[in-house]
Amino acid sequence: MKTIYTALTLIISLLFFNNPRLIENSKKIKLNEIQVIGSHNSYKIGIEKPLFNYLINMNPSLDGLEYEHIPLTDQLNLGLRALELDVFNDPNGGYYNNPKGLDIVRGSGNTALPFDEEEKLKVPGLKVFHIQEIDFRSHQLLFKDALRELIKWSESNDGHTPIIITINTKDAEVPLTRKPFPFTAEALQYIDKEIQQVFEKKSLITPDMVRGNFKTLEQAILTNGWPLLHDVKNRFLFVLDEGDEKTNEYISSFPNLKGAVLFVNKEEGNPVAAFRIINDPIKNLEKIKSLVALGYMVRTRADADTKEARTNDYTKFENAKASGAQVITTDYYKPSTFFDSKYKISFENDVFERIRKE
Repeated sequence: MKTIYTALTLIISLLFFNNPRLIENSKKIKLNEIQVIGSHNSYKIGIEKPLFNYLINMNPSLDGLEYEHIPLTDQLNLGLRALELDVFNDPNGGYYNNPKGLDIVRGSGNTALPFDEEEKLKVPGLKVFHIQEIDFRSHQLLFKDALRELIKWSESNDGHTPIIITINTKDAEVPLTRKPFPFTAEALQYIDKEIQQVFEKKSLITPDMVRGNFKTLEQAILTNGWPLLHDVKNRFLFVLDEGDEKTNEYISSFPNLKGAVLFVNKEEGNPVAAFRIINDPIKNLEKIKSLVALGYMVRTRADADTKEARTNDYTKFENAKASGAQVITTDYYKPSTFFDSKYKISFENDVFERIRKE
C-alpha cells in the first residue's frame, strides 16, 4: 500500500508541476513564479514568395524575415501565454494603403495575393504589421481587432493563466519606404485608449493594481511581490517594449504610472521598474537570474532572425529556461514551413507554461 501511495503522490506531483492547466489552481503561486513561452511578432503572415525573392536578391541578410505565425486564437489554443504586437501610428487612416511590395509582386509578372479587401487600413487608429511596404501582411491589421480577438478567446477560456502582451511602437525610417508617424507622448496614449475601449478593468493587470498601497511600483514588487495567479486569472498584462526615449514620453503622461495600462521596460532602481526586456539570455544569463531572484519579471528570447532554427541550435533556449525569465518568446512553437528544420520550442511534455524552476 505504501508503494502505491508513493507512486500516486509522484504522479500527482508530476501532473501539478508539468500540466499548465493546473498552475492557476494554486493559491500559493505568484505571477512571477511561472515561465511561459510566447511568440515574437505574433501577428505576422509570411512574405509572399515573389516579394521575398526580390528582397533576398537585394540583401541576402533579409532571410531573417522568413517566418510566420498561425492566427492569434490558434496560438492561444495551442497553449502560448505571451504574444507580441507591433503598432504603427495612423491617426487619420489610409496612410499604409497599397504597400509598394504589391507593385513589386505584380512587376515580377505574378499576381499579388489579396490584401486588405475590407479596407481596414482606411480606418483611423493603430495598425499592426512588421515593416512598412515590404512585410505588411498581418492576421489583424487593426490593433483593436487584435484586442477584440484576444478578449473573445479569453471569454471562451475561463480560468486561463494571464496573457502577457509586449508592444513595440514602430516609427523607424526604412530606406525607400514611406516615413512612419512618430510615437509622441500623445500617440503613445492611443495605445492605452484603444486597449481601454476593448478591455474592461477586470480583464487587466495594471501598474496601479500591482503597486497597491506602496509608494512606487518597484517597491511593491521587491517587497510584496506580484499578485497570486489565482487573483489574476483571465487577465492580460501589457508591456511597452521600448527604450528610455519612448518610455519617458509615456511616463510623462502617467507619472509613476498612475492610471497607466502599460508596464514599461525601465532598468532596476527606477521607481516604475518591474518588467524588463532582456533579449539575449546567453550574454545576460547572470543578470536575468539576479533580476528574477529580486522579484522582477523578465522577457527574453529563445531565437531570433531564423538563425537558431536554421542550425537547430537550442543554446539560447536552454539559457532562457535556466535564467528563470518568466517570458520566453520564439518564432518556432511549430517547426518552420519555409525551410527544412526540426527546431521547435516548448517545455517538457510539449507544454508552454510551467512553474518556474529555482
